[in-house]
Amino acid sequence: MKIKFREAKNIITKSNIPSIDYVINPYIGCQHGCIYCYAEFMIRFSGHKGDKWGQFIDIKTYDFDKIKPQKYNGKRLLLSSVTDPYIPLELKYQNTKRILEKLVNTTAHVSILTKSKFVVRDIELFKKFDDLEVGISISTLDENFSKLIEKGASRPIERIDALRKIHEKGIKTYTFISPFFPRITNFKDIIDKTLNYTDSYMFENLNFRPYNIPRILKIIKNNYPELLSTYQKFRMDNSHWEKIEVEIDAYCKSLNVPYSIEFHHGGFSKS
Repeated sequence: MKIKFREAKNIITKSNIPSIDYVINPYIGCQHGCIYCYAEFMIRFSGHKGDKWGQFIDIKTYDFDKIKPQKYNGKRLLLSSVTDPYIPLELKYQNTKRILEKLVNTTAHVSILTKSKFVVRDIELFKKFDDLEVGISISTLDENFSKLIEKGASRPIERIDALRKIHEKGIKTYTFISPFFPRITNFKDIIDKTLNYTDSYMFENLNFRPYNIPRILKIIKNNYPELLSTYQKFRMDNSHWEKIEVEIDAYCKSLNVPYSIEFHHGGFSKS
């Protein structure tokens, strides 16, 4: 893992994600090294040409006293969009914690999204916010498949345990079932395992990108060869996602749980 420090001009930046006003990314790069991650495009813009995603981290240096919580009142903040705010190195460098400590007095809606068990460290800090929710990202309950696609992330069972601990402390939670791997992601099982600890669900489909397609297809070919043609079809024809959306919609309605389906085809932005 290559680690270096980089001075940041801003730590809270305007967002291109629909319904999100600002994003907060405490680090450049991500230790989780998920093979499907769309954020790998950051390599081109961060001076890491030639480096592999998941093998470098830039620790942003910033005067956190510049953060003015009142500036974001009434806005929607997401932490994070192109890194995980609770990578293992957060335990040492604590950028995420320092940012949140400066934001405590904001009335903004703060959404934290992670696939790390280390998020439980900040439970007491979360309780100081007026409007904060914590989302746990999970795409499979299969430990073996999880190791193949997100080898640096916490195990699925650890994420569910973190979700439980956070929810039991009265903090609003959501389960982000993402990315959805056709015929592999068993969303019903994930819902059944998290239902008692989740206030709402969000679903996002697998985002095929030029840089992740070879890795995804290689893993499918080596582990689910019978599904290779299915993934090639999904890659070429976005309409195949529609049937899955219908299934999700029907199941969530049958359980009467709040949910949103954020399937996109080729990326997402306000434009």
